[in-house]
Amino acid sequence: MRLVQFFVPELGKRVGVVEGETVVDITEVVPTTLALLERAIAEGKSFEAKAKEALDEARGRGAQTVDFNSLQNPPSPDKPHLLLPIDAAEVWGAGVTYKRSAEERDLDSQTDIYTRVYFSDRPELFFKATLPRCALPFGEIGIRSDSDFTAVEAEVAVVIGSDNRPVAFTLCNDVSAWDIERANPLYLPQSKIYAGCCSFGPMLVTAEQIADPYSIVVRCRVVRDGKVVFEGEASTAQLSRRYEELIAFLRRDNPIPIGTVLTTGTGIMPPPEAALRDGDIVEIESPQLGKLVNRVRKLSGV
Repeated sequence: MRLVQFFVPELGKRVGVVEGETVVDITEVVPTTLALLERAIAEGKSFEAKAKEALDEARGRGAQTVDFNSLQNPPSPDKPHLLLPIDAAEVWGAGVTYKRSAEERDLDSQTDIYTRVYFSDRPELFFKATLPRCALPFGEIGIRSDSDFTAVEAEVAVVIGSDNRPVAFTLCNDVSAWDIERANPLYLPQSKIYAGCCSFGPMLVTAEQIADPYSIVVRCRVVRDGKVVFEGEASTAQLSRRYEELIAFLRRDNPIPIGTVLTTGTGIMPPPEAALRDGDIVEIESPQLGKLVNRVRKLSGV
C-alpha cells in the first residue's frame, strides 16, 4: 500500500491511498496516516492490513479521488499539494552505514573516527529533526547561513511502529552542512539540525509492498539553472547494518513515539563542486518509493 497526506484548498489536510496515478481519499475513515498506524497497533494488525480496511471502507462510502500529478506543486494555501506522509513527532538519523560513505568521510575528516564507527558494534545515531524543521515535498530545504558546503544526503528512511521491524519505507533528504561537521565532529548537531534540514516523502510504502528492502535503488540529482550538476546512485544492498539493528539501538533506553522516522544513511557522496546553492533543485528518486523533489534556499542567519 502506498499512502500520502495532501492538502486541498477549502478541504484542508487529506489522507490518500495511491493507486497508479490516482489517489483515493480515505480521510472520512482515518484523519492521518499516524492515526492509521496507531489504530493498527492497538488492534494487533499490520499497517498494510489496516490501510486496506480503511480503503475498502472509504470506497464503500463513495470515496473521492484526485490525480496524483495534480498534487505535485510547491506548498501553497491556494493549490493542492503534498504534505509530509506522516506526522512524525521525531526524525532520527543513522550514519556510516554504507561502506563507501565510511571510507570517503574518513578520508575527508583526516581522522579514523568514521572507520571505527563502521566496524563498531554500536552504530552512529543522532537526532535529526522535529516536524517544523522538515520541508514538504516540493518545498524548500535549507542551507545554513554559516555553511559553504551543505550537501544532499539521499537516503531510505523507515517508519517505526511498536517493535524493531519497519512498518513502512520512504525517501529522505538528510541535508547536512558537511564543512561544519568536518571542522569538528562535536559540531554534528549544528551540521544536522536547523530550519529546512530534512525532507521526506513523497509517500509511505508499507513493508509488505517491498519485495526486498535490501535492494532499494536510490538515485539523486542536483539541477542548477536547468542543468544537472550532480547525479549519483546507490542501493540498500550496500548497507552494512540491518534496519532492525538500527531500530533496536535507537529504542534502547530511549522511548520513541510510534511513527518515528529513522533515516538510514547514504551511499551517495557529492563532491565539493556539488555543494548546494540557493535556487538548486534536488531530486531523489526510487523505483520502489517514488520521487522526492525540493528547492534549495540559503537561510538568512536570523
